Amino acid sequence: MAAPLPLIFRNPPLRLCTHHLLYPPLSIAKTSTNPYSLISYSPTNTRSFPILNSTQMEGDEITEEITETTQTNVVGKKKVFVAGATGNTGKRIVEQLLAKGFAVKAGVRNVEKAKASLPQDNPALQIVKADVTEGSAKLAEAISDDSDAVICATGFSYGWDLFAPWKVDNFGTVNLVEACRKLGVNRFILVSSILVNGAAMGQILNPAYIFLNVFGLTLIAKLQAEQYIRKSGINYTIIRPGGLKNDPPTGNLVMEPEDTLSDGSISRDLVAEVAIEALVNPEASYKVVEIVSRPDAPKRSYEDLFGSIKQR
Repeated sequence: MAAPLPLIFRNPPLRLCTHHLLYPPLSIAKTSTNPYSLISYSPTNTRSFPILNSTQMEGDEITEEITETTQTNVVGKKKVFVAGATGNTGKRIVEQLLAKGFAVKAGVRNVEKAKASLPQDNPALQIVKADVTEGSAKLAEAISDDSDAVICATGFSYGWDLFAPWKVDNFGTVNLVEACRKLGVNRFILVSSILVNGAAMGQILNPAYIFLNVFGLTLIAKLQAEQYIRKSGINYTIIRPGGLKNDPPTGNLVMEPEDTLSDGSISRDLVAEVAIEALVNPEASYKVVEIVSRPDAPKRSYEDLFGSIKQR
C-alpha cells in the first residue's frame, strides 16, 4: 500500500499572480523580558499568548520587542485568524481553538457555505470572506486590527491549472504575510509539508516528491513561501506534517528538525493540535518542525518537543 502523500487538499479559487521572490538576507535578533505565558484553556480564566508589538530595522538586522497580550472575555478581545478555515485541516484548527477558549476569525472564500460547516451559535467565532489569491490589501481588511495571530492552513486543489500551487501555496501565503506586516500582526503559523526541500535532502527520486512536484512544482512553491516568511521579520512557526489522514490520531507525536523526515503520516486532528500548541508555546518561535505520528514513539510534552528543535 502506498504511503499517504504529505499534502493538504482544499478547494480555493484560482487566480494567476505574478511576483518575483528575490529577497536580501536578514538576520533576526530577539530581545524580550518575560515575553511569554501559556494560555489557560479554561473559558473563565484570562488567556494570553506571545505577541511581537514592535519591529525595528537596523541595517540588515531586525530587532523585535516581545510583550504579552492578555484577553479576558469574548466581546472585544483579540482573535486568531485562520486562513483556509473550511479545509480539512483548517476546520479542525478552528474547532480546537474554540474548544480551548480562543476567539477565532475564520477566513473563507464562501461565507454562506462556511456557516453550514463551521460551529454555529458560538459568540467566539466570526466568519469573514478572505481569498488569499486576491492580494494583501483585501486580506488586511479581513484580518483587521482585532487579530493578534494568523494560522495559515490553505492549500490548492488538483486540476489542470499548473499555476495553482503558486497562486495559493506561494503567492497566497506571501499575501498573508504582507497583510500581517501592514497590520502589525506578528505571530504567524504555517502548515506546510515534509519534503518541501526534498532535493537538498537527497530525496529527488522519492515517489512522493516526484508526484507532488508534477502538479506545478507544488513543494517548490511551498518552500519559497517558507523562505519568504523566514525573511519577513515576523515571529513564525512552520509546521511540516507528513501524509495527512482524516482518521483520529494514533500513536504518539514525532517532531524533528527541518529536512529530516521523508515519509510517515499523521492525523489532521494532531496537526491542528500542534498548530495551536505552537501558538502558545514560547519554544516554538522562529522554528521549522516536521511531524508524523508513530506507535512506538515515546509520549513527550510539547515544551519538550519544541524545545528539542534548534533554531537555524
